[in-house]
Amino acid sequence: MSRKKRAPKRIIFPEAKYQSMILSKFINIIMYDGKKATAERIIYNALEQIKNKTKEDPIKIFNNAINNIRPNLEVRSRRVGGATYQVPVEVKTKRSHTLALRWLLEATRKRKNKTMSDKLFNEVMDASQKRGSAIKKREDTHKMAESNKAFAHYRW
Repeated sequence: MSRKKRAPKRIIFPEAKYQSMILSKFINIIMYDGKKATAERIIYNALEQIKNKTKEDPIKIFNNAINNIRPNLEVRSRRVGGATYQVPVEVKTKRSHTLALRWLLEATRKRKNKTMSDKLFNEVMDASQKRGSAIKKREDTHKMAESNKAFAHYRW
C-alpha cells in the first residue's frame, strides 16, 4: 500500500528588525506580487510612527492590538437533514491569529488616509484601544456565535 505524501510545512522565520513571528506573518499577508521589501517598509513606517507618538515599544502595542482583535468563537455551517445551521465553535489559537491579521489588513485597506503606513498606524492604534473596524468585525463574529448558541449541540 502506498502512503500519501504530505507537502512540507512552510517555515516562517521571525522578521529581522524586531524578531517577531507574528510581524513576519503580517508582512507576508500584506505583501503583493512578491514585493516583500515594500510590505516591510509599510509596516516599519507604521511601527516607527507608533514609537514616535506613544514613546512605547511598538511591538507591545502591535501585539496588544492583535490580542484585542483575536476572536474566541466563530460560526461554521453544518448541514443536518436538508437544513443548514450556523454552529458556534471555539477558534484555535493559530486560526484566531490568522483571522486577526486578516481583519486588521481588511480594515486598514478600507481607511481613507493618504498612505498605507498611515492607515496601518491608525488602525493599530484604534485596535490597541479596543475600537475601530477590526474590533467591530470581532464583535460581530461573537454576536453571531452568541445568537446561534441554540445550535451548539450540532458540533462535529
